[in-house]
Amino acid sequence: MDWVGAAVRFVVSALVLMFVGAVLPGFSAIGFGTALLAAAVIAGIGWVIEATLGRRVSPYGRGIVGFLVSAIVIWASQFVVPGLSVTFLGALLAAFVIGIIDLFVPVNLR
Repeated sequence: MDWVGAAVRFVVSALVLMFVGAVLPGFSAIGFGTALLAAAVIAGIGWVIEATLGRRVSPYGRGIVGFLVSAIVIWASQFVVPGLSVTFLGALLAAFVIGIIDLFVPVNLR
């Protein structure tokens, strides 16, 4: 992936996180800078989990395990990103909404 593709991916991910923060309970509303940092942290944690445990447990596995791992990654990112506050229920809802949005607007440039 080139630099432009990576930049587009993180901007789209940040916009999705801002949308999720605005509409879901249990997920704090965040600004663009915080959302961009959160997108980078979520991508980094997801990459570490996928590299360690394999692609089957990643959110891209599209199964219940991938969904739960995605929720845990979103929840855990609040401990790294200042200004981000997520309850576990909020993380579950966010993982669901992000999964639905990803069906229509994929953030992975394939």
